[in-house]
Amino acid sequence: MNTRVLSIIVSNYSGVLCRISSLFARRGYNIDSLSVGSTENPKFSRMTITVKADDDTVEQMIKQINKLEDVKRVVELNSSNSVVRELVLIKVAATEKTRAEINEIVNIFRCRIVDLSHESLTVLATGGESKISAIIDLMNKYGIQEMVRTGISALGRGEDSVHKDLGVEDYEE
Repeated sequence: MNTRVLSIIVSNYSGVLCRISSLFARRGYNIDSLSVGSTENPKFSRMTITVKADDDTVEQMIKQINKLEDVKRVVELNSSNSVVRELVLIKVAATEKTRAEINEIVNIFRCRIVDLSHESLTVLATGGESKISAIIDLMNKYGIQEMVRTGISALGRGEDSVHKDLGVEDYEE
């Protein structure tokens, strides 16, 4: 099974996230990551959901999601024609000896140190899944104290748009 990315435009009302996540739970679909935020139009939110599924399962997911009243559009984003990024904050143990090594890794990966204390530092990294996994793997050597990942956010490249074909009446609710 491959990791699949679904981009969903929904009405920005309370309870919509619950209804969509409940649909996944009722059908026995596991959500690997979920990212939600308002769009350029505050009446709508974009949900980016990643799942591990085959073609038939993704097709069923899309059909079920489309049945929900607050859903305006659901599309599967193709990884070759989309910009896909994730953010991670990693708090790692750091001594005077290891700070220079960690800083060198941070620079190579084009990350940033966003917090520093006597015994730790916090690294901010953004990028694709392989980059995030690689920086986490390297930071393990120093002792990860805490970590949080945002989940994937994604947009179609160029002229591709999830709400491109929505009529004005649909998008300006």
